[in-house]
Amino acid sequence: MRTVYERSRDEANYPATHFLRMLADLGPLATARRLLNAPAVSDGFAALWERGRLDLTVEALVAAPRFAPLFTEKETDTARKRLGQFGYQAP
Repeated sequence: MRTVYERSRDEANYPATHFLRMLADLGPLATARRLLNAPAVSDGFAALWERGRLDLTVEALVAAPRFAPLFTEKETDTARKRLGQFGYQAP
């Protein structure tokens, strides 16, 4: 998840400082779960959507098949649904 932060900063010019702080405080798995269990998309998700880079969101990471074993079906469904609502087809 640190790589997602770095890519967001470098490729999308989005300094996700709140996300970085969450990673330090909660760790990657708890950070992802907190974002997924929020009632709406995060400010970071919105900022990346504006930049056309939903591939750099936590939701895109959660929806990736290689990370599926780490999350519940509900969590992966939430990630896919959010991405779909914004026109992004998850892998």
